[in-house]
Amino acid sequence: MKKFYITTAIDYVNDTIHIGHAFQKIAADSLARYYRLKIGDENVFFLTGTDEYGQKTEKAAKSAGITPTELVKKISDSDQRQQDSLNISYNRFIRTTDPDHMKVAQKIWKKVDTSGDIYLGEYSGLYCGGCEAYYTEDDLINGQCPFHPNLKIQKVTEENYFFRWSKYKDFLINYIKDNPNFIFPKHRANEMLEFAKNIKDIPISRKHFKWGIPVPEHPEQVIYVWFDALINYISGIGYLENKKLFEKFWPADIHILGKDNLRWHSLLWTAMLKSSGIDLPKTIIINGFLNINGQKISKSLGNVIKPTDWIEKYGADAVRYYLLRYTVLTEDGDISEKKLIQAYNSDLANGLGNLCSRVAKLAEKVGLEMENGEKKLDPKVEKAIEDFQLHEALKIIWRKISEIDKKLNQEEPWKILDEKILKEKLINYSKGIVEAVVNLKPFLPETAKKILNQYDGKITSQPPLFPRIK
Repeated sequence: MKKFYITTAIDYVNDTIHIGHAFQKIAADSLARYYRLKIGDENVFFLTGTDEYGQKTEKAAKSAGITPTELVKKISDSDQRQQDSLNISYNRFIRTTDPDHMKVAQKIWKKVDTSGDIYLGEYSGLYCGGCEAYYTEDDLINGQCPFHPNLKIQKVTEENYFFRWSKYKDFLINYIKDNPNFIFPKHRANEMLEFAKNIKDIPISRKHFKWGIPVPEHPEQVIYVWFDALINYISGIGYLENKKLFEKFWPADIHILGKDNLRWHSLLWTAMLKSSGIDLPKTIIINGFLNINGQKISKSLGNVIKPTDWIEKYGADAVRYYLLRYTVLTEDGDISEKKLIQAYNSDLANGLGNLCSRVAKLAEKVGLEMENGEKKLDPKVEKAIEDFQLHEALKIIWRKISEIDKKLNQEEPWKILDEKILKEKLINYSKGIVEAVVNLKPFLPETAKKILNQYDGKITSQPPLFPRIK
């Protein structure tokens, strides 16, 4: 692999991201950091950001007594602070209100129009304001949106511009069948094959509100938020403005997103690119949803947790570790602060942190010096990461840490009086720690950096990495 381009879903600015959104960003960040180790910083690009247009934003701004511009900046800035608190190493945090994105969205509209895939028509159907999407009766569950069951479905009639989505039905079905790595996990591909059988043309403009990118030559309408937002993946790497950057990194190697966004990415985005004559992304990964204490994360339930709520108590790396180790990327998971504390104490404080502290104290007493040099990642860890089994990669690393800890307890080096024998033992423990911790760089970047610095040169005792929580 010569380059690696990964994107997350861009988050809608109805509110600041919560811990469920953060799960996706941490996973993407770990993959980006891994590939930087493999192929170099300059050959990896990681894009995330905020989705800022649409009717929901316009209504929310009006309710708050501020302009949409003020609202989206406030939420986008807040989202960015949350990501920064988690040490998310994005190359660009894109906003769909960025001027270069607006130009690209309008350019893609024109390209699709030139392909004969846009026409004016009347739409009458069911609309979910939460998704800002149209649905059929078959899509609904008990007459409600599956993702926003508390919102009333609206019946809407409007003259809009349509995208000839149905024209690409056979192409999409064949492409998914012929490219088994396009959608991961595979059962999600089967869901999309079923959905694709009933694809109909879709309205891609709106005229009953103004907060959006104007349709080229028809400014009385704005581009549908999904048609606009998906385009961020190419505007974010310089389509139109930086040809060299775009040609280096496109197509995307991975789009990572939630299951509620799958149809738009695997079917609509793919058709839009095909219509525009642009290469298709390589892989779409669908991450699971997280519940808290068995309940959906929801404002109405009062269980929304921002990343900083936990980070301020336990640190970014502890939060990263818990979410990556004790969930499976592509499956729904259940998390809680109680489980986080258990993982923190057992794996980080009593495990990794205690091991490094004990060995460092003994090494300091005998004046032990180490030279780390270049250390390669464990091939088993590499395979787990490249198979998107991030939890399994951390299990492999922790087995290594546990083995060193067990050996330390069995050999009881603090009882050894012969300094030469003691140094030999400590060198072995230290080398083992370094070899294990190198593999933590993609997952716990700050912790890995601290330990590798501590064990490079003259080893000295340091404050606890993870003070035990009582």
